[in-house]
Amino acid sequence: MTQSADQRKLSSGVRDDATDVLLLFAAMMLRAGGTASRTRELSGAMAHRLGLETSAVSLTLNSVAVSVHRRGEQLVAMRDVGPPGIDVRRIGELERLANALEPVAAPHRIATQLAEIEARPPQYPGWQMAIAVGLASAGFAFLNGAALPEMAAAAIGGGIGQGLRWWLTRRQLNQFGTTALAAITAAGTYVLVAALASHAGFAFSHYAAGFISTVLFLIPGVALIAGLFDLLEHQTVAALSRLASGALTVFIVASGLSIVVAVAAIELLPRSAPTELAYPLRLSLRAVASFVAGCSFAMLFNSTPLSMVVAGIVALAANSVRLVLIDMGMLLAPAAFIAAFSVGIIAILASRRLDAELMAIVTAPVVIMIPGLYAFEMLVLFNRGQMLEAMQASGAGIFVISALAMGLSVARLAVPWER
Repeated sequence: MTQSADQRKLSSGVRDDATDVLLLFAAMMLRAGGTASRTRELSGAMAHRLGLETSAVSLTLNSVAVSVHRRGEQLVAMRDVGPPGIDVRRIGELERLANALEPVAAPHRIATQLAEIEARPPQYPGWQMAIAVGLASAGFAFLNGAALPEMAAAAIGGGIGQGLRWWLTRRQLNQFGTTALAAITAAGTYVLVAALASHAGFAFSHYAAGFISTVLFLIPGVALIAGLFDLLEHQTVAALSRLASGALTVFIVASGLSIVVAVAAIELLPRSAPTELAYPLRLSLRAVASFVAGCSFAMLFNSTPLSMVVAGIVALAANSVRLVLIDMGMLLAPAAFIAAFSVGIIAILASRRLDAELMAIVTAPVVIMIPGLYAFEMLVLFNRGQMLEAMQASGAGIFVISALAMGLSVARLAVPWER
């Protein structure tokens, strides 16, 4: 079939550097973990800076397509996104670039700036992130009711698991295979450390709480929250892609745990009652654990030091409120909604006042409230044939995650996120 004159004009007249730069910008936003709705908004701003008029932007987890107009001509172009990740510093830099005060810029200049942003190395070396994840795992263990021996074992297992994940990721191995190996390593390390500690005379009375907390850093909380948020913003294709990837990751992590459980022949259910502490002391230690976990996840997401500290403070406040509400008898989902709403409002105001990265301040505190414990209990119960209990655990987890997404959405309606 021969091309018409109009088709040749459309294919050659608009295809220039500006379109390529716009595609690169959108792909970098998605690859850094930006939501599809925010990526669409910023792509429109970037198109304006490039002298283009976008009529449509289509986003999935692994591709981006745009339809642009320029001087009466139209072009539809597409490119791959690449392997996904979480880099909130990069998201902040891309937002500032798209919203720069200079209204129009040459494509080659923006392309150079994008190349500089992409070339920047992570702010924290692998050993620092491994220590951060170890501390977060210990914090999770305490929040799940564990005592000091379980916290120490969880810290060691989580740190070693994160170290392995970092090493494998740098070698660009498959994302899901890396997650499976990290889960098996983290959980296996916990079992080994617990066995050695028990042999030395340390009692592990809350074994399951520490064991499961060891791998909670692998829960794709950002993907699940962003997927639900995109779904609420009618970005259905991108949302379903994220949710499917997140669900598969949870299944892989849970399967890795199941392998360790089967090989080590350990019993996870029923869980023991939380360690008994005076309530004021418990509140104080919960606040410390929430702060440490929030800071650790913000570091894992490549946040700036300022954003990391702010995220830890927000996590301390919001998660403490959530836990107190649960102690008072409130159900898990309403308590999660109130906590996420608080995170959204505080994060928006703090990011404007301190010029910190909004994505970091929102993401890290919310991720520590993701009920990964229910996902793993669900798998264990399914393996035992206890279908009713497994469905109850999965339903509780889904309701809490949905409540977190709804809380952030309502906060966005109350106070616009754009600065």
